[in-house]
Amino acid sequence: MKNIPKNVKAYKQTPEFTEKTVPKGLLNSHQTKESSWAKIVILEGELLYRILDPMIEEVRLTTEIFGVVEPTILHEVELVGEVRFYVEFYR
Repeated sequence: MKNIPKNVKAYKQTPEFTEKTVPKGLLNSHQTKESSWAKIVILEGELLYRILDPMIEEVRLTTEIFGVVEPTILHEVELVGEVRFYVEFYR
């Protein structure tokens, strides 16, 4: 998995989501805009983060392992059970 570049800065953060409040759009294939990176931060539980392009890569996100979303790359998350997380955006 990639790292968020050092030359970008956080500009927005979602509210905290749970397995009951996660937007359905995050569970389906979607992408960030060009030049927009994201960091998926787990506060409790786990999520399966699936990168769909250019090849499928799956990463189990935990409180110790966050997800990095590259600009314009198709991805989705899958619920693994009870979870609490947020997404932070960078550009």
